[in-house]
Amino acid sequence: MKPETLAAQALHILDPATGAIVPPIHLATTYARDAAYQLIGPGYTRDENPTPVHVERVISALEGGAGALAFASGMAAATSVFRAICKPGDHVVAPRVGYYALRGWLDRFCARWGLGLDLADTTDLAAVRAAIRPGSTRIVWVETPANPTWDVTDLVAVGELAHAAGALFAVDSTCATPVHTQPIALGADLVMHSATKFLGGHSDVLAGVLVTARADDTWAQIAALRHDEGACLGPLEAYLLLRGMRTLYARVERSSRTAHSLAERLSSLDVSVRYPGLPSHPHHAIAARQMQRGFGSMLSIQVGGGSEVALAVVRKLVVWVPATSLGGVESLVEHRYTVEGPTTPTPSDLLRLSVGLEHEDDLFDDLRQALER
Repeated sequence: MKPETLAAQALHILDPATGAIVPPIHLATTYARDAAYQLIGPGYTRDENPTPVHVERVISALEGGAGALAFASGMAAATSVFRAICKPGDHVVAPRVGYYALRGWLDRFCARWGLGLDLADTTDLAAVRAAIRPGSTRIVWVETPANPTWDVTDLVAVGELAHAAGALFAVDSTCATPVHTQPIALGADLVMHSATKFLGGHSDVLAGVLVTARADDTWAQIAALRHDEGACLGPLEAYLLLRGMRTLYARVERSSRTAHSLAERLSSLDVSVRYPGLPSHPHHAIAARQMQRGFGSMLSIQVGGGSEVALAVVRKLVVWVPATSLGGVESLVEHRYTVEGPTTPTPSDLLRLSVGLEHEDDLFDDLRQALER
């Protein structure tokens, strides 16, 4: 079946007890054994609760993976990769532009754990090649499109560099979603999603997922870490996430079309627009090659004049909601420079726009009036 069908029907699995078309929420923490003290079904809720297990099966199918693990947050999913695999003396490569919280955590973790860390421009193959230390680099981590500038990394090319050096290649594909990119098909060993964002899609659940290309020893190490430390997704959260994933393709394709049109219309105003779908974007050709069904629902604009002007624009907006996060049905605007502080590489005049499901004209008219000076 096509991915839209798999998502909409949650793999077409009906509840065998009732025929319910919505998988039930299993709240039990433990499960009975038979007369021989053998398990009848699951053993304990931490790893085996049927509700999050079903979420894992759906996202694994959408990404073309060999398995998936659901976590209590995107950060729990991402950090588990480094903590399960790396040992003191190893080296990791991560993107210079990407999710700010993970970059800050890597700085602290690598210093404390005795790991080497290079932050590279992953859109520059020469920079990635220079950052990798063959025999020492354990993980090459990329994010594409990269938050909040929406730089696009060539996954096939960077994956080849990572594998040639014996490193694991992991991709944060949160903003691409399985709708636009399947990193495993392009050479990734692991794919991470902050499922709080587009997979959940309704700004009401905190979750993260990892998908693996192979059920190998590395994957077993990550699963063991999650088991031991218990950063698992609860059944209520899993139910909300699965509900959101059933409309993933309809939501993401619609918001992506709106974002693309907004990017084109905003280009006629006195702002600089960053969106991979525009031919003017420096990585448009790569995006066109490795993305499908559109270029995503995220874009950024630079208004000029620094923080003061950017925040003045935000204050004039009515339809766009000033809030952190992204990927929900409502359109959000965020001034990343204020959130991240003066050490951020994000330009002070940049506004990040997460496009939701509102009417395009309302979103554009609101931005246009706010940008008038």
